[in-house]
Amino acid sequence: MQFASINGVTLHYQLIGAPEGKPILVFANSLGTDLRIWRDVILRLVGDFAVVTYDMRGHGLSDLGTPPYSINDHVDDLAGLLDYLEVKSAVICGLSVGGLVAQGLYAARPDLVRALILCDTAHKIGTAETWAARIAAVKKDGIASIADNIFKLWFTPAFHAQRGEELAGYRNMLVRQPTDGYTGTCAALSGADFTAAAGRIAVPTICIVGDQDGSTPPDLVLQLAKLIPRSRYEVIKDAAHIPCVEQPEALSAVMRAFIDEFQLGEKS
Repeated sequence: MQFASINGVTLHYQLIGAPEGKPILVFANSLGTDLRIWRDVILRLVGDFAVVTYDMRGHGLSDLGTPPYSINDHVDDLAGLLDYLEVKSAVICGLSVGGLVAQGLYAARPDLVRALILCDTAHKIGTAETWAARIAAVKKDGIASIADNIFKLWFTPAFHAQRGEELAGYRNMLVRQPTDGYTGTCAALSGADFTAAAGRIAVPTICIVGDQDGSTPPDLVLQLAKLIPRSRYEVIKDAAHIPCVEQPEALSAVMRAFIDEFQLGEKS
């Protein structure tokens, strides 16, 4: 395992190298998860790409820091980690809140971003009222009290019916994370709004969504794609909010095709 002290917070990360000249892929996790959600995508891309993935503060094996957070806290952590690893001009892939962090990274440090893969995310997710209600529920009764409802949004009915062991494992991932880390990131989501900034994104960008996503539905992700000049939009079939778990083969194929296409454009 690999750890680094960034902005006074110890972050857990994983760096997987690749032959010189290969693109660098950086993965940012969603609320209530950690870097393990990317495993089956990374297995399909490793060797052709260098990979950086990490646990956001308050998630996985990373420090809690001082919640509640702002989205800038998460953005600064990712920027600091990439500076620590001497990574520049990377393809940033963020899921849900990770997609907001990716957008914030481009706004703050465009030198670090070669392209964006915005997965099951939006320019703004939810409202101050919905996040306040979730924070209150979790503080009162714990993450487990909302887990069943969350999982209806995260995973398709087919996943619930056919992949019960995995469902139980991902439920453990969610409910075992620190409550303050979860609610702290809910607060970050409440204040995150990249509606105006999206129109200034000038790197190759693809917006991807599961066709059954209940957290950031396809129509919302399409709104984001329309805000970003010349962005692409792709729907993953038979997936909900976390296609890297439900449909890793399809997601990795879309990612690979997108990267191949913009690299070809750079060379022409």
